[in-house]
Amino acid sequence: MPDLTSPALSLSAAVTWGAADFSGGIATKTANAFNVVVIAHATGLVFMVSLALLVGEPIPGWTTLLWGAVAGLIGGIGLAAFYKALAIGTMGINAPLSAVITALVPLLFSFITEGLPQTVQIVGFALAMLCIWMVASPHGAAGKSKGLALAVLAGIGFGGFLLFIKLAGSQSVFWPLVSARAASTLLMLAIFLLSGGAWNMGRAVLSWMLVAGVLDSGANALFVAAAHRGRLDVAAVLSSLYPASTVVLARLVLKEHLSRLQFAGMLLALFAVAMIAGR
Repeated sequence: MPDLTSPALSLSAAVTWGAADFSGGIATKTANAFNVVVIAHATGLVFMVSLALLVGEPIPGWTTLLWGAVAGLIGGIGLAAFYKALAIGTMGINAPLSAVITALVPLLFSFITEGLPQTVQIVGFALAMLCIWMVASPHGAAGKSKGLALAVLAGIGFGGFLLFIKLAGSQSVFWPLVSARAASTLLMLAIFLLSGGAWNMGRAVLSWMLVAGVLDSGANALFVAAAHRGRLDVAAVLSSLYPASTVVLARLVLKEHLSRLQFAGMLLALFAVAMIAGR
């Protein structure tokens, strides 16, 4: 019987990441995007430090912390590129493009370092990539889009984060994420201040920022745990199904329309998950 621990943790990370994106998206409706990221990342930093101290995890060596910082910086650059791509281009093209590349980067690295998985899993990976695109694509998105290069850069940045945080977390879970979140918080704060952004700290908006920060950091920890217990490609691809969680929450909370393409993508994702988790 296959060990489903890593797939279960990966899917939990996907659900949590999707909820974090939903919370951050709500906050961004009335606040500067980088304002949201700074507060959310700072919250995540405090949350990760608290968890590390609570479980008594030993502080790892400088190499591990350095890999964590690199992961945070690369992820922060990816996030900045992602927001810019969405601002100047078509969200329905740039967002799914970034999501697919996010999964593709650690997937290829895992193939090179861990070898090819079983054929059924490879087919499952391909199906999951298609599902990510279908679920992340709003109805009616078509044609060319500005900012495609930025969307690719964002995907590489997000995928690089998954890869480097896996490398950093080989001995620890929480302290590498503390290092990553500290680096990304400082980067986002610098970008926010240099861009001349104004703080928007209304109580309701602040609440969504705090929730986004806790959920995002929690998802990071779930991903690291999943990567520890299984193959990197399985953890990365299943975790990258996070747009489904965002879409479902938008449908339930905001009553947003769920297109046939998105619904079909979520149904196909069930088959992809079964194929990837199987042995």
